[in-house]
Amino acid sequence: MAWDVRHEKQYRKLREEVYAAGGRERQEAQHARGKLTARERLGLLFDGGLFEEIEMYVKSRVELGEVKKQHFSGDGVIAAYGKVNGIPVYAVSQDATISGGAGGEAHVNKICRTLELAIKNRRPIVYLCDSGGARIEEGIISLSAYSRLFYLNTQASGLIPQIAAIMGNCAGGSSYSPAMCDFIFMVRKTGQFFITGPRVIKALTGEDVTMDELGGAEVHGRYSGQAHFVCGDDKECISGIRKLLDYITCTRKKYENRRKIDYTAEGKSIEDIVPEYKKKSYDVREVVGKICDDGEFMEVLPDFAANLVTGFCRLDGRTVGIVANQPRVIGGSLDCDSADKCARFVRVCDCYDIPVLVFEDVPGFYPGSREEKKGILRHGCKMLYAFAEATVPKITVIMRKAYGGAYCAMNSRELGADMVFAWPICEIAVMGADGAVDIMFHRQIREAVDPEVFRKKEIDRYEEKYLTPYFAAAYGMVDEVIMPEETRDRLVKAFAALENKQVQVYEKKHGNIAL
Repeated sequence: MAWDVRHEKQYRKLREEVYAAGGRERQEAQHARGKLTARERLGLLFDGGLFEEIEMYVKSRVELGEVKKQHFSGDGVIAAYGKVNGIPVYAVSQDATISGGAGGEAHVNKICRTLELAIKNRRPIVYLCDSGGARIEEGIISLSAYSRLFYLNTQASGLIPQIAAIMGNCAGGSSYSPAMCDFIFMVRKTGQFFITGPRVIKALTGEDVTMDELGGAEVHGRYSGQAHFVCGDDKECISGIRKLLDYITCTRKKYENRRKIDYTAEGKSIEDIVPEYKKKSYDVREVVGKICDDGEFMEVLPDFAANLVTGFCRLDGRTVGIVANQPRVIGGSLDCDSADKCARFVRVCDCYDIPVLVFEDVPGFYPGSREEKKGILRHGCKMLYAFAEATVPKITVIMRKAYGGAYCAMNSRELGADMVFAWPICEIAVMGADGAVDIMFHRQIREAVDPEVFRKKEIDRYEEKYLTPYFAAAYGMVDEVIMPEETRDRLVKAFAALENKQVQVYEKKHGNIAL
């Protein structure tokens, strides 16, 4: 016996309502602002644009006082699952055409439901954020739902990758959920990421501030360090998410068409890139490009704390996290921001079993009262803690300088590096020869017949005896001194040898990192 035709009509009517979202006019307004709709964004994220929805008919259940609004199916957020690069992934996409994407109880609980499924199945989750914040009409009920979401974000942390994209407004208390994610993308012209808006700030403090100054992509990509990737538009943003997921979920790929690394490509060898003269700068990303498979490197936080470079590449098909000093910015010294950047990145790599490779050329921690007042000791401890705590394979290549406490902080042997390689030109010491001689021989220099001649003689002697990598190798702080052109081949073999590394850790509730 055939079903009553009314069932099919109801089914089709409800699905049309879901797909219509806030209506054609609001969707066109979304496009006019340079934004894709929530459903279009998911179509770009998932392979072939194919995904299955979760709780698509959910509606808000609260009407308070005289406030009555139309209750749309889906309640302003699409929850889905599908495949990205062939790997199962969960995602939620907020719909700004419905109540501005504001999160009420049903809206947030739908996100929580999706996150719970991701946790149970140990799969990544992607949040495509476009919301004005908590739904005011629902008051404390909405905030209660957000508290549940923050709790689940914490439970998921380090267990599954969480990636957020700020593609429109992400305001108020709701902004804490993406802030708790492993990686945050922002769209340059449309993304706004803030707790308190300009009007409220003006009312409370009298300060005039624009939205871009408050929470735009430039602010978070360059100054706050909260946006790991800044993108030109929605399409570029979602393409970046797919690329990042490929690195952190497909950590081992067969590299069949291995190219013979041409160290003289574009007229430059590594020796051409890295000058022997220690005070001359260079771009460490050029060195990284010579090591990576096909020269491809996905940099994380490129504009924040630019004196340290972090990012992902593949080495003979293996995903590797790169940490490298950048001599072009404050000589590659470490400061508070770069220490935070490094610690966070290393801990993310450790969470998801991604080996860490360090390229070291560091003159020390950046000196001065400004950094001391900011708490450089506390920030530096985060970096030390992250490297020491990480149990993934860790390799360091010392290129030129490795001075003082910064030598320790950049994954030294004693801090837990599995292997340390050094180039012949590198210097490993408490400080450079000039400073060391001035301190050790200050009285003799002052009393010498010719102070400059005496000082030069002692500098040469100090460099010859202490600053060669062979001195460090003699004491077991360096595994081997290698030529730059050998670096890639040695790293490929070393990471292969460390592939099954296991570490026995002390049983305890958790450590107490110097936050």
